[in-house]
Amino acid sequence: MSPRFLISMVAGVALAGPLFAQDAPKGVVELFTSQGCSSCPPADAAFRKLVEAGGVIALAYHVDYWNYMGWADTLSSKENTERQYGYAQTMGRANVYTPQVIINGRDHVAGADLGAINKKIDGYAAEGMGLSVPVTAQMRDDQLEIKIGAGQGKANVVMVYFNREKTIDVEKGENSGQKIAYLNSVADVETVGMWEGKETSLTLPASVMQKPDLEGCAILLQSSTADGNPSAILGATVVMAGKNI
Repeated sequence: MSPRFLISMVAGVALAGPLFAQDAPKGVVELFTSQGCSSCPPADAAFRKLVEAGGVIALAYHVDYWNYMGWADTLSSKENTERQYGYAQTMGRANVYTPQVIINGRDHVAGADLGAINKKIDGYAAEGMGLSVPVTAQMRDDQLEIKIGAGQGKANVVMVYFNREKTIDVEKGENSGQKIAYLNSVADVETVGMWEGKETSLTLPASVMQKPDLEGCAILLQSSTADGNPSAILGATVVMAGKNI
């Protein structure tokens, strides 16, 4: 195994610090936020509490449509914005908003409402709409091996690369003068395979983990609509870069 990377999985291996739970995750929480949105800092704070509590995979997507307000979010991308709009189409919504949280790819709640987020996660788990398909990953002989259990339906294997923590001095815009530490900010998303309901093993070259400034990668088993928009997440795990374990 390359000395640059060590692998930790959500199931069975504890990470240093409370980033993710030791047991299989209860759900996936995706926060859409912006450094230029005045109502986003409370949601960023709620997101931090969620991350520190553990038990879920939590990812923050910084969108770019607030950049015109005088401060270009240093973590934003048009791809993050496109993902949020994709969810809006999946859910039959005409618009998007920040801060918004998407839970298990199935529904949305206000980003600062931690109680509603936890209630939705627990509700999905109780109703059988949680992460029902096991997903694990490990590095073996300089290859990344992903194993996916059996289940119902079809889904994509999606890798979501994120930075564990970035502290930003916001100099302009609605949050001017604030110094905010952002957790699990998404830097890139790519689809690396497909799953059709059967037990599946996927072997990828180590190069998929060789991203600039890589600190972590969530592996999502995510269904999509006929139009290719993101939909329900059926399973997930996390791979962390060695320096952050």
